[in-house]
Amino acid sequence: MNTETILYIILSGILALLLAGFQYIIKLKSITKLSLLFLILRFLTLFSVLLLLINPKFDQVSVSIEKPHLIIAIDNSNSIRYLNQQEKVKNLVQEITENESIKRKFDLDFYTFGEEFKNTDSLTFLENQTNIDNVFDQLGQIYKQTMSPTLLITDGNQTYGNDYEFSISKYNQMVYPVILGDTVTYTDLKIQQLNVNKYAFLKNQFPIEAILGYNGTETINSKFIVTKGNITVFSQNVSFNNLNNSKILSFTLPALKTGVGTYKATLLPIDNEKNKINNSKDFAVEVMDQKTKIALVSSILHPDLGAFKKSIEHNEQRSVLILNPEEAIKQIDDFQLLILYQPNGAFRLLIETLDRVGKNKLMVIGPNTDLNFLNRISKNYQFEISGQYEYYQADLNNNFSPFLVEDISFETLPPLKSYYGSIEFKTTYETILDKTINNIPTDEPLLATMESNHVREVLLLGENIWQWRAQSYLNYKSFNEFDDFIGKIIQYLASNTQRNRLNLEYETFYDGNTGVILKAQFFDKNYQFDSRESISIEVKDNISEEIKTFPFVLKNNNYEVDLSNLRPSEYSFTVKTAQENLSTSGSFQILEYNVEQQFLNANVAKLQRLAARSEGRSYFIDEANNLVNDLLNDNRFLPIQKSHKNSLPLIDWKYLLSIIVFNLSAEWFLRKYNGLI
Repeated sequence: MNTETILYIILSGILALLLAGFQYIIKLKSITKLSLLFLILRFLTLFSVLLLLINPKFDQVSVSIEKPHLIIAIDNSNSIRYLNQQEKVKNLVQEITENESIKRKFDLDFYTFGEEFKNTDSLTFLENQTNIDNVFDQLGQIYKQTMSPTLLITDGNQTYGNDYEFSISKYNQMVYPVILGDTVTYTDLKIQQLNVNKYAFLKNQFPIEAILGYNGTETINSKFIVTKGNITVFSQNVSFNNLNNSKILSFTLPALKTGVGTYKATLLPIDNEKNKINNSKDFAVEVMDQKTKIALVSSILHPDLGAFKKSIEHNEQRSVLILNPEEAIKQIDDFQLLILYQPNGAFRLLIETLDRVGKNKLMVIGPNTDLNFLNRISKNYQFEISGQYEYYQADLNNNFSPFLVEDISFETLPPLKSYYGSIEFKTTYETILDKTINNIPTDEPLLATMESNHVREVLLLGENIWQWRAQSYLNYKSFNEFDDFIGKIIQYLASNTQRNRLNLEYETFYDGNTGVILKAQFFDKNYQFDSRESISIEVKDNISEEIKTFPFVLKNNNYEVDLSNLRPSEYSFTVKTAQENLSTSGSFQILEYNVEQQFLNANVAKLQRLAARSEGRSYFIDEANNLVNDLLNDNRFLPIQKSHKNSLPLIDWKYLLSIIVFNLSAEWFLRKYNGLI
């Protein structure tokens, strides 16, 4: 409280006393006890009212003690169980949880990680992948402003994600790895990696690259073989020693029959080899009868051309050739569909030919497009020509029905540049993406599909889609999401199959270490997405003939079922709707492979470097007592006393109003009682 306020309070007291004395003392000949009581009551009333007018502020200081957080992040993947470390992990967690000294010094926060990062201390050791990089990414967002030493209880073997040894630079906490697993180096042969295309084409050769590894000091001989069923389709003798401890084998196999072919690659184990699981690996190749050839036609150079080519050729069933309009006309019969990029008058003969032969096309409209030319030649739409440009962002239409579209965070993608103005369609169309300007809808399509006389056309009204692919990589750290989106558009255009009310999306085979997710869309008779239907899938194991039924779950604009718990085998399935009694069938195969069982040892060197980079220290699981003592004795992790100063105005003090009411009431009652009123 400052000096000026104190002076006002003193003056208020003097003024209140003078006013009260003027009313009850000056006019009286003698001072009685009753007049003094009236004087006090009136003084208190007036002084309280004046205090409210001054409204002084009082500082209230509260003190709190904030303990540092101790983060315990536990590897919940299958490799911990495979290395027989699960009981040691549980004992360590229990010891930390029950240690009163630790709980007095730290606030304990438990997390588990594997495929997912979770805030829990529930341990199962059943997760099939390990992503340690994601641990630091998530914790770095949660503990930005606090002192939070981190216990990382893991074997250090990561199966996917960025290298966590370098991602630690973005995590500003000290990390104490608790190393799980055997550190003894065993002699071991293993298939480190198999590089195989998912698709091959009938009567062609498909390439395979096998990377083989050896841990040991002696010279050993083995044999690498590839079998299909009981038939050996490839074999080669290999030898290793301590200097030559890896080999790369490159070879090809023939694609003789359409469908999914399952193979097994095996590096024959040596005597007394401890881990034989990593000596073999199953893989599959789907043999297709033909390859989709696509012409990307443009008369200008633009980064979009490269983005389209990269995205489309992400699927090895497709190839893209960039041509000018004259070259495209000469080879038009070689392509299943064409992409016309910002057409102008040079495209006249090509478009007329496409309309005559009935080929599907994707039309990209941008600032370099001749709209007058398109208005003269197009039968499906007419553009309003304003001569102005605008930048449009995208908003996904969840009611789009011809095929499944995943939301790849379209609202976060950069705006596309296009003509300002509306478009009038002369045929039925469906919108995939709507135009928005500053998140305000315009009721105009940005990406739309049309179908007339069994000929399909997709219209993209904007250029710079290469920026979408780049932003999608920043969002997801992968091009796959954007490439899959473009791939679905290409798949729609490459096929003239009539759409069904029940559509499925699934792979013909799944690696045993990845999720088995099937998606479905159901439409009513007007081909509007219907979220009221109950859909189920009946899955039959073709080997054991066991049958299981699972329900689909509604998720966003599609139905989804997770079959990741199925064991590796060959399956056939039937998807049924409960109300409309529609059904569709298919088959898929789950390959046997567990990446978590490919490791014999903990990655000690990397975890020790991780500790050094973060100014922490590494421990083996059997050194848990040293870990606890070091944490308790480390003076860097001390509680912090924090004071919070809060200024409270007097007008918020409710008791002052009670005092005023009490004084006035008492004064009135006494005056009434003594006959002064």
